Amino acid sequence: MEKRQRESWGSRIGFILAAAGSAIGLGNIWRFPYMAGSNGGSAFILIYFVFALVIGLSIMIAEFAIGRRTGLAAVGAYKSINKNWTFAGVLGILTAFFIMGFYPVVGGWALAYVVKSVTGLLSNAGSIADAFGGFISSPVEPLIWMGIFLAMNIFIVARGIAGGIEKASSILLPTLFVLLILIALRSITLPGAGAGIEFLFKPDFSAVTGQTFLAALGQAFFSLSLGMGCMITYGSYLSKSENLPSNALIVTLMDTIVAILAGLAIFPAVFAYGMEPTAGPGLVFVVVPTIFAEMGALGILFSVIFFIALTVAALTSSISLLEVVTAYLIDERGMERKKAVYISGTIMLVTGIFSSLSLGVMSDVKFLGVGVFDFFDILTDKIFLAIGGLLLAIFVGWVVKKEDLEDELTNGGTIKFPLFNVWYNLIKYVIPVAIAIVAIMGIISIEQTSLMIFGLAIIGVLAIFSKKL
Repeated sequence: MEKRQRESWGSRIGFILAAAGSAIGLGNIWRFPYMAGSNGGSAFILIYFVFALVIGLSIMIAEFAIGRRTGLAAVGAYKSINKNWTFAGVLGILTAFFIMGFYPVVGGWALAYVVKSVTGLLSNAGSIADAFGGFISSPVEPLIWMGIFLAMNIFIVARGIAGGIEKASSILLPTLFVLLILIALRSITLPGAGAGIEFLFKPDFSAVTGQTFLAALGQAFFSLSLGMGCMITYGSYLSKSENLPSNALIVTLMDTIVAILAGLAIFPAVFAYGMEPTAGPGLVFVVVPTIFAEMGALGILFSVIFFIALTVAALTSSISLLEVVTAYLIDERGMERKKAVYISGTIMLVTGIFSSLSLGVMSDVKFLGVGVFDFFDILTDKIFLAIGGLLLAIFVGWVVKKEDLEDELTNGGTIKFPLFNVWYNLIKYVIPVAIAIVAIMGIISIEQTSLMIFGLAIIGVLAIFSKKL
């Protein structure tokens, strides 16, 4: 069979925006700001930033290097270097599939709230929490919005790397920055907003404990789309002339800036209106709309802007997850791109339907003690992502040849990477231990023992059989 020419990014800025879009997701908006405020404000942000630069950036550089070196997505990248490690790539594919089992559901909620903001959602601040509960438990409406959101993903990814993902990211990510800046400017100028700014940025070192360091380490790892093959896949489309360490640093900084912007957009307003800071879906689908409802007519405009931003953040992440699966089918199964996208998207539509229904009419249906939505969420968040990152660090530090890595990260000696030895020793000795701690803490935090065993068993089965994939 004639080898198909591999797609590539059209420009450096296009790649950076796409990679940053992959990293920037819902967690930046509903998780990071609350964690910062409840763990010592700027003390936490400082600790997080150090971990992001030491752990997150190092792993991202490694993923870019492996992707570009092999010119293959997750499975092929591992397999081409050592077949015994094929399972690590397969775990990345499975992780992307599982995240896309529930992520489009939440993306659909964000999209729906753009419309709901102008159709009466904000007319009664006291009923917003009940409205959210009623909406996500509905058997039909959230499915429609999830389908629309997933269709947007399919449309973008089916158009390819340069013509689809890169072009979309070049529009979506600058849009996200502008929208968050607009909301942040409004938020910090509200009377009483100072308390929210203090919540985020006043260093409270007395609140810093061992748990703070663990939370910062986990956030630094999970917020950068690491451990699931996204950055390996994106790296595989890169030109050999690109400076990988420099690009990874820019992506890491952009991810952090968006998280801080999201905090400035939300928490000054939360405190200005005397509400309790929280995290998760309750923050963006209950607390934030309630704030906008209190603003009157202007609140409708800012609500629309906010939920467009949230939809964009979800979309830039989810297209990278769909691309991970698509790239596997193209590289390893020889499929045409559109066929690969449509098959992947169809399966994700089915899993998304069950995830959405598990919050309503199927709420009594449990698998290993949890509903379908939580099943996908817990397995990926608590087990697959951290172990995927751990495997990558061990693979790069102990399996890939050091001289091959140096050759890749210096573009054959044509550019300088003066910190190569520091980076290599971090990847080989320090980072596996750090990520192992995150993985162990995540695994032991799972309340359903049977689910924990099931997740670990999946990885064990993959290790045994995935060489055949």
